[in-house]
Amino acid sequence: MSKKIKEFNQYRAKMNKRILLSDNKVIKRIFSIDTLAYQDGALDRKTKEMLGLVASLVLRCDDCVKYHIEQCYALNISEKELFEVFSVAMTVSGTILIPHIRRAIEFWDELKKGKTNSE
Repeated sequence: MSKKIKEFNQYRAKMNKRILLSDNKVIKRIFSIDTLAYQDGALDRKTKEMLGLVASLVLRCDDCVKYHIEQCYALNISEKELFEVFSVAMTVSGTILIPHIRRAIEFWDELKKGKTNSE
């Protein structure tokens, strides 16, 4: 796993733990809903993660984009599928997404590099 990916995941885990330790019922329930929303249902998890990626791109949340990129990668979406996800998001939001897609591809490439290095 690359340093960038490791740092992202460690920071996310650390801060999620900190937030959940507040013991705020609303925050805990929203975290739970977020987890439940991406489980298999009428739509499979892979489709839901791609939808989450589109929404995150449209909202221009780079942390969310990284999270969903990593989930999509773990669910074996192809690069062709990834670029179709990008095209849907860009159709909704326009060229303002180009910098976010650059960072998304950079993160995707880090994931691919980590897999190559660990094999």
